[in-house]
Amino acid sequence: MQKPSPMKNALYYDRVGQNIVRCKLCPHYCVINEGKRGACRVRKNVGGDLYTEIFEKVAAYGSDPIEKKPLYHFYPGSKILSIGTIGCNLKCSFCQNYRISQVSPDEFDNFNLFTTEELVQIALNDEYNLGVAFTYSEPGIAYEYIYEIAKRALNTRLKTVMVTNGYINKAPLLRLLPYIDAFNVDLKAFSENFYHKMTHAKLEPVKNSIRVIAQSDSHLELTNLVIPGMNDDYQEFEEMVRWIAGETGKDTPLHLSRYFPAFKQNIAATPVNTLLDLFEIAVRHLNYVYLGNLADTRRSSTFCSKCHQRVIDRSGYYTEISGLDKKGNCTNCHHHILDHI
Repeated sequence: MQKPSPMKNALYYDRVGQNIVRCKLCPHYCVINEGKRGACRVRKNVGGDLYTEIFEKVAAYGSDPIEKKPLYHFYPGSKILSIGTIGCNLKCSFCQNYRISQVSPDEFDNFNLFTTEELVQIALNDEYNLGVAFTYSEPGIAYEYIYEIAKRALNTRLKTVMVTNGYINKAPLLRLLPYIDAFNVDLKAFSENFYHKMTHAKLEPVKNSIRVIAQSDSHLELTNLVIPGMNDDYQEFEEMVRWIAGETGKDTPLHLSRYFPAFKQNIAATPVNTLLDLFEIAVRHLNYVYLGNLADTRRSSTFCSKCHQRVIDRSGYYTEISGLDKKGNCTNCHHHILDHI
């Protein structure tokens, strides 16, 4: 492997004073003094310019089922090279990947160094690999790295996937969109109070990102981690799924994920009955709703929204396409279900 540069000039910032910068990548708009970092912990002011400290530095990587992202309507049954680096622009008290998301470069010494060329070639070397997924921690704060990888992958057979919290400003998102084939956005709740208290961020920018992606050519799925007493109010949840149906369409897949205690949060795991109740609320408004982090074969399988034939069987990460033709149509009633198969 070539040795990557220790730092790279960041995109999206202004100089606002002597050796002071304002980052414009995400809605925090961090004002960063000389020698300091932004809220994400990986973008640093050096001499009055902003740098990314994680360009071509990978903290975790491996081959995953596409369903693990989770993406259920995007080349089901495929494997994808998944990479993540450190840092995050949210501070979720329940983060499951806090060992990489809630650290700075000074606190992490186990990077794997991959140039953009090397990473794309690794992905291409496996003929069964679908592409590259940017995941594990928040990929948006590694913007310069994922942008270069995705651009380099564009004219290959590789597909690109971004698993994100959606906390990114419109301009950088629009610049990235032509190079990302699929998104899973984590819509953590439908209240500003939850976002403020539990993530130190805001809901509205996430909703804006979801709107922008839904209007693009990129595939979109959403995930909602259900935390007891925090975001499981039935009325609020129904407002959320109504909003999803209206803004992104009734065919947008929604993944309801069971919470387990992690990081700073010791609330008991989500009761199964709560998930089942929320599932029933969601399917009144959305055609494709799934339960995750829970052994439930029926509610993780895909059924035709017209004739209700089971078209994709799932058990854990085992996936079998059982009722779709090569164009993604139901073999029983010919209703179109998947664009990417």
